[in-house]
Amino acid sequence: MLGRLSSSKSGRRSPSLRSNSGRRLSHQLSSGSESRFEFDLQKIGANGVIIDDGLYSVPRGTYWRLARLNIPEWPYAIVGTTGSVLAGFLNPIFAIVLSEMLRVYYDTDYTRMRHAIQKYSLVYVGAGIASLGIYYVQYYYFGIMGENLTNRVRKMMLSAILRNEVGWFDRDENSSARLSSRLSTDATNVRAAIGDRLSIIVQNVTVFLTACIVAFVVQWRMALVVLGTFPLLVAAAVAERCCMKGFAGDVAGAHERSHMVSGEAITNIRTVAAFNAEAKVVELFAQELRVPERRSLMRGNIAGFFYGISQLAMFSSYGLVLWYGSSLVKNGETSFGPVLKVFLVLMITAYAVAETLSMTPDIVKGGNALYSVFSILDRRTLIDPDEPNSERVTSVKGDIEFRHVEFAYPARPEVSIFKDLCFKVKAGHSLALVGASGSGKSSVIALIERFYDPQAGRVMIDGKDIRKLHLKSLRQHIGLVQQEPALFATSIYDNIAYGREAAKSAEIEEASKAANAHSFITALPEGYATKVGERGVQLSGGQKQRVAIARAVLKDPAILLLDEATSALDAESEKVVQEALDRLMRRRTTVFVAHRLSTIRNASLIAVIQEGKIVEQGSHHELMKNSDGPYARLVHIQQARFSAADASTSA
Repeated sequence: MLGRLSSSKSGRRSPSLRSNSGRRLSHQLSSGSESRFEFDLQKIGANGVIIDDGLYSVPRGTYWRLARLNIPEWPYAIVGTTGSVLAGFLNPIFAIVLSEMLRVYYDTDYTRMRHAIQKYSLVYVGAGIASLGIYYVQYYYFGIMGENLTNRVRKMMLSAILRNEVGWFDRDENSSARLSSRLSTDATNVRAAIGDRLSIIVQNVTVFLTACIVAFVVQWRMALVVLGTFPLLVAAAVAERCCMKGFAGDVAGAHERSHMVSGEAITNIRTVAAFNAEAKVVELFAQELRVPERRSLMRGNIAGFFYGISQLAMFSSYGLVLWYGSSLVKNGETSFGPVLKVFLVLMITAYAVAETLSMTPDIVKGGNALYSVFSILDRRTLIDPDEPNSERVTSVKGDIEFRHVEFAYPARPEVSIFKDLCFKVKAGHSLALVGASGSGKSSVIALIERFYDPQAGRVMIDGKDIRKLHLKSLRQHIGLVQQEPALFATSIYDNIAYGREAAKSAEIEEASKAANAHSFITALPEGYATKVGERGVQLSGGQKQRVAIARAVLKDPAILLLDEATSALDAESEKVVQEALDRLMRRRTTVFVAHRLSTIRNASLIAVIQEGKIVEQGSHHELMKNSDGPYARLVHIQQARFSAADASTSA
């Protein structure tokens, strides 16, 4: 969903806590209680679906598409629909039998009356026994169909989300909390509106048709009078739907923002606790809830008003049919029995119609959820990892070249990162990138991984533009170790096994030994089966980094990318991790970003990046000969800082 949050009329804005890819908690401005969602009209399709920079195919025929997704469950649908149809016959039968029983009570022959009552009582008991099986079949099979649909939609949504380019996730509307919320709620709303309600709709349609047939057979004049009031019921429900449809998107969007605030606060609970920010988080959460609260109250007022109109129409129809029935009896055109039978049958029909129309809010919510689901499924990613027309990569030598690369992040297109960036790395050699914070060192690694594409120029591997290569097969030959290791909330064994599919236990242990991780893993009570917790919270920084290195070792890549892999470690952990990295770098093309310049002395080539360009490159000894050069100045500054730190420690 593309949207921007506009500030309130009063201009008040309050800071909200938001994490940046899990690295740190930053402040972001969000709107106050009077905020509202605005959308660029040029990005809205004809059916109201937000178009993301022209990359969405506007979902059309979504209900039919949803039905096609449920095709594997068609046997369940047939059985469940049969149960719904049979359940629809029960209520008219109840009304017919009840009218006959009431008529029998006027019989002056007690024996005949008692015999008839016993017969109709047995009919009720039989209908009750039948309803036990009928309703079980109806809800059980529709439940299976709905659950399978929900799981299938969630899997498809997650697959579509993961297929998107990294730049898509940089946008606020695609934060992890909001996407998780959509995964959870959209599929559930689709099931509630379509799967769960479909059985009731089929049942009530059967009730309506059966009751109409009975009523017209028994007394067609009364049936016409009652059916004449039904358009008012339908009109009230349609008006309710039209009025409520405009609020559904705002409420869903507002709830996504509240989920984002709560999700980020929980993810960054240590930062929240350290700054005693619990009250602020709750306040921000409450502010984001004001929009859905206000919208929900308005929806409640509208729903109550139109539901009252529908009830007015229903009870008015009761009075009208009884009055008209008395006129027919007075004129000798019918008797008490047919009047009572038509009245009870159509009364039950009115309840069925009212129940069906009362589902309007859920159907509206499900319709909006459908558009949300298909907007994700239909988005065409800018960088397709499975591009069918691309060249598959079976082996990589390791030559890397940047040719006149110009680059800016899609989320910040006005901020240029690279301007005519050029360099080469020979296979088996290493390149160290140095420069001030924000100079674009990590962006080089992101471009090699093809997380992003440059706006101009080419990124080459083995002399081929990586945009023409099959991305998944290329990434199989590239290993990445980041500053903050990305560990999953599973076992150490499983985290290492992510490096290569179908890896054997012996291979995982060898990779752990090469990463200096085997000793600490085996010292744990559960060894390789130890759960690392969310984002690896059960392990220290050095331990997490060694697990990440073991994962890269297991992958055995031709190209290794190290993004400040030791900058967040203490001296002892850094030494152990650096030994593992040195072992991993042998005979591999390596591009690494290092915070401590002392760790890059042995690099084949060192490149200094300033203002989007490489201003100096060479070996450590070559660059140090130019005492006034950028690299030499950086080394002297860092040496002076470490000397001052040592002096203060000694004092």
